[in-house]
Amino acid sequence: MTFTDIPAGTAVFVDANVLVYHFLPEPALGSACRTLLERFARQELAGLTSAHVVSNVAHRIMTLEAVAQFGWPAGGIAQRLQRHPDQLRQLTRFRQAVDEIPAFGIQVLPITAALVSAAAALSQQHALLSGDALIVAVMREQGLTHLASHDADFDRVPGLARYAPV
Repeated sequence: MTFTDIPAGTAVFVDANVLVYHFLPEPALGSACRTLLERFARQELAGLTSAHVVSNVAHRIMTLEAVAQFGWPAGGIAQRLQRHPDQLRQLTRFRQAVDEIPAFGIQVLPITAALVSAAAALSQQHALLSGDALIVAVMREQGLTHLASHDADFDRVPGLARYAPV
């Protein structure tokens, strides 16, 4: 299923890849992600995400911006930024993205220790990486079943409807 298949009025959890593809336009997927965010902004859909997803978006945008701006290789980029704080201070796009997410009408949900614990069990049960399992834990806590994500690993989770950009 794709983003265009999401019925109006649906509450949808938004994964980090959707936001990254929007903010750093990905040639094949960026347009669909932008259109989905516009649906949230028009309140055609209810968008939700979590604080850990927003943090992941900020980190990914920060590293990709550094690669583009400084011509550094992607490998070891986080360590390179740690060693070059003056260059890190020059990066701005990640901060703009963090501030823009709520402007699309996307509610950012908190993460609790109980959710992290539930995610550990879900990680083992569905063979998910810990961040993805935390998304499932948050969705279950909120009673959500619809997910906007390009990550097919979520297809292993019964009862979850994943919508992809294309």
